[in-house]
Amino acid sequence: MRIFPIPNDPNNKWVSYPELAEVNFSGKDSLYVRNILPLYFQSLRLAQQDQNYEQADNLLESIHGFQKKFGSEVMPSEDTINTEIAYNKYDIFKKLYSWYIYAGTLFFIILIIQIFKSNRWMSYVILGFKALLVLLFLAHTAGLISRWYISGHAPWSDAYESMIYVAWATQFFGLVFGRKSALTMAATAFVAGMILMIAHWNWMDPAIANLVPVLDSYWLMIHVAVIVGSYGPFALGMIIGVVSLLLMLVATSENRKKVKLQIKELTIINELALTIGLIMLTIGNFLGGMWANESWGRYWGWDPKETWALISIMVYAFVIHMRLIPGLRGPWIFNLMSVVAFASIMMTYFGVNFYLVGLHSYASGDKIITPSFVYYALVIVFVLGTASFFRSKRLYIK
Repeated sequence: MRIFPIPNDPNNKWVSYPELAEVNFSGKDSLYVRNILPLYFQSLRLAQQDQNYEQADNLLESIHGFQKKFGSEVMPSEDTINTEIAYNKYDIFKKLYSWYIYAGTLFFIILIIQIFKSNRWMSYVILGFKALLVLLFLAHTAGLISRWYISGHAPWSDAYESMIYVAWATQFFGLVFGRKSALTMAATAFVAGMILMIAHWNWMDPAIANLVPVLDSYWLMIHVAVIVGSYGPFALGMIIGVVSLLLMLVATSENRKKVKLQIKELTIINELALTIGLIMLTIGNFLGGMWANESWGRYWGWDPKETWALISIMVYAFVIHMRLIPGLRGPWIFNLMSVVAFASIMMTYFGVNFYLVGLHSYASGDKIITPSFVYYALVIVFVLGTASFFRSKRLYIK
């Protein structure tokens, strides 16, 4: 543990007690750093006998004073320390994922019921859920700002931070498009909660840490914010696609007109979301090339991350332009492809880090894992796509 700052060191270097022999402390400073820890541990042993820790506390305070005298430039301020204590105490992101999931699920159930049976009190309930989701989003934003203030850098520099940022972006676009579609708002709240829940699994490290040197650049705010932020609209498109396919399943000859109207509305929003996501992903890829030129001396090197970002751009460009092909028009195929296409984003975001080796591996975890829910998701998408196809064909939902 490096607790002793080296006086007047140009790099603000600190050393641990065993490293003192490698540093030439002079005069009183040399005597102080070599004796303060033995004195402190001795005072602790004495304090255990008479339960009087006053001397130990005074010695700790003197160490703190030495650190402030010679290392104040790199020490966090009292406000930063208090903010981090409050951040860890309230642990807002861990609480938010359950709030998002509960609110999104209940809201979604209310909206489905409203499609078949609408009355005045439901309108007030829906308005209340909208207000609740806005409050949760504001709490999410406050958490990101707090983490930014504590760490001193943009809160999307590692796997955990990028996850909570993607959840924020998903909820942001959900609220933007949710002004015209409450189903969109409910669905994105659920997805944001799921993303935050995955972020708090044991293979993610939520600790606030220093930046990896290659990320210590203004491009972190620009490139990463844009390209990772694009995952939000893509996640929104994925969940809207799932909701649309589910609506096709619950449609009957009696409610076909209402369901068809909802599906048409969701499909339009889905297309807008995917278009925004594609624009952001494309711009982010170009910005990444500029950062790569500064860091590695080339704009493009077919690194796995770069390659899969390009693949994702091509996949979503195809999905958006499918309507120009007569045989691939219609809400069923578009919504299904918006779900299937999200696999390219998952590969770009997770798969490249865990399964491939490249220059972007600094944000990856230590374990190479394939969560079991991935296989379940493949089966569910296949079953949902097949069942909704026959249902939509039977009810002429085109």
